[in-house]
Amino acid sequence: MKSISIIGTVGIPAKYGGFETLTEHLTKNLYNKYDITVYCSSKNYKNKIAQYNGANLKYINLNANGVQSIPYDIISIIKSVKSSDTILILGVSGCIILPLVQLFSKKNIIVNIDGLEWKRDKWGKFAKWFLKYSEKLAVNYANSIIADNKVIQEYVKVEYGKKSHLIAYGANHVKKEILSNKLKEEYPFLKIPYAFTVCRIEPENNIEMILKAFKTNQKLELVIIGNWNNNEYGKNLKSKYEVYSNIHLLDPIYEQSILNQIRSNCNIYLHGHSAGGTNPSLVEAMYLGLAIFSYDIQYNRETTQNKALYFSNSNEIISLIDNIDIKRLEKVRRDIKQIAFQYYTWNKISKQYSELFETKKQKSKDRKNIKYKINVKAEG
Repeated sequence: MKSISIIGTVGIPAKYGGFETLTEHLTKNLYNKYDITVYCSSKNYKNKIAQYNGANLKYINLNANGVQSIPYDIISIIKSVKSSDTILILGVSGCIILPLVQLFSKKNIIVNIDGLEWKRDKWGKFAKWFLKYSEKLAVNYANSIIADNKVIQEYVKVEYGKKSHLIAYGANHVKKEILSNKLKEEYPFLKIPYAFTVCRIEPENNIEMILKAFKTNQKLELVIIGNWNNNEYGKNLKSKYEVYSNIHLLDPIYEQSILNQIRSNCNIYLHGHSAGGTNPSLVEAMYLGLAIFSYDIQYNRETTQNKALYFSNSNEIISLIDNIDIKRLEKVRRDIKQIAFQYYTWNKISKQYSELFETKKQKSKDRKNIKYKINVKAEG
């Protein structure tokens, strides 16, 4: 039985996060086919269980996110070199070490480069440079590259002249649930029509654009679930907008059933993400057959195959709300759900990853020409 290490996640059982959910379902679907080890952050798990979904769990005493993600991933990679045939790396933070790994080992290395992390506004100039450099090394030293969106796949081809494998995310772990009386008593605003979104509270998710629209147009309730207290940006937004009677800003909800109830009964799902590739929360909303208003960027149009409704600013959100057409929203729901059922299921995604695990390692012909010096003009 082939041994697989999965690196780059907070860990499993999954709480929040696309890579964590991906890992949870890969282990669930492939545990009887591979000997899987998942590296987890001990900072996030008080109860350090040894196994989950048939996978072995190994703990690293560092945070999996932020600046500590670099040594966290590097240590995980070094440990996995000793024990696994294939190393699946989710994200590029630790890929700075890949040239050495490939020099001294014969492991099959697969990297999901995520959504061009170096472009995110939250990073400073040096962090953007480092992440872009790590991305370059990942693309040139991995045996297989995964892109989760056709836009990312095209970027890899144009930027690096490399082919990549298009594998998105599954969404069939979510399900529609009826709002319980208990939940409606706790959150009375769920009894009337409402718009909804769940996301990390970061600038590139255009939270304030959405909030401004609902501050101006109060025809609908707005419910947002997010990590408001994680940074000053979130704290300031919450303080500024929670005073409006139609705006309800909830802290993270980790119980999937409660999240499903609130999300699956919304009248409109707002997706403000402007960075990354195929966003897991978007494909989940699609699988639930929600009427999606999405930020107008090519990643989101590709994921939804141009079947959602789109906005670029607060005024366009207001216009969409003012011109709600029930028949049009029903068509959006049908079209979106059909796409999700066809493309975004975990059986399909797991099979695509399994095919890469079975691929024989092939050395890249141009690695010897890669230099450790790179000139990146970071944005911001």
